[in-house]
Amino acid sequence: MNTALDKEMTKVVKENSIRKKPFKSQIPHALVLIAILIGFGFYLNDVKLVKYLIFGVVFGMILQRSRFCFTAAFRDPVITGGTSLTRAAFLAVAVGTIGFSALSLYSISTGGKPMGTDSVEPLSILTIIGGVLFGIGMVIAGGCASGTLMRFGEGFQLQWISFIFFIFGSAVGAWAMGFLEPMVIKQKVSVYLPDHLGWAGALIFQFTLIGIIYIAAVRWQKKKFS
Repeated sequence: MNTALDKEMTKVVKENSIRKKPFKSQIPHALVLIAILIGFGFYLNDVKLVKYLIFGVVFGMILQRSRFCFTAAFRDPVITGGTSLTRAAFLAVAVGTIGFSALSLYSISTGGKPMGTDSVEPLSILTIIGGVLFGIGMVIAGGCASGTLMRFGEGFQLQWISFIFFIFGSAVGAWAMGFLEPMVIKQKVSVYLPDHLGWAGALIFQFTLIGIIYIAAVRWQKKKFS
């Protein structure tokens, strides 16, 4: 009886495998498209455009292969209890902090100013509101900005819709900044940690905070999976 059942199961599996369409690799199409884009950049004699295209392709491949996404980093601990992407995100912040600090200190030693100081924006209630809205949006869309673009390239239809509203929201945000920035944002105080704690103090504070979050993430996963 078991033999007859095994034969029937084998027959069903074979029929399903025949019906299933074989997966076709999209890599050749991607390579052709990349070559066309880079060739177009050379045709325009724009070296910067070529560099940006190459960087974008490499960055997109890293995102696609690693499945790295900030949405999952903050969503998974709540839904599944897993914190691997959460830890990866904060490790990325730690590595970025080292690189940013090294470049800034080098700039200071050569008579320049720290990197990114012109981009330090004042803290306001709009920062909190914007963060909450962005968090809600990226969970509904199933991806942050980078994750949406990566899945858009993979052909996920939901991300095509998300991408349209991503552009729409960015346009509305850019329009709103025109009158919100002088009325609300610029009237608040900017916080640049090296100005208040010094470079050593700022780095100690940053890495201590990252370490606490990392340890908490490890313990959270152990608690959920135990």
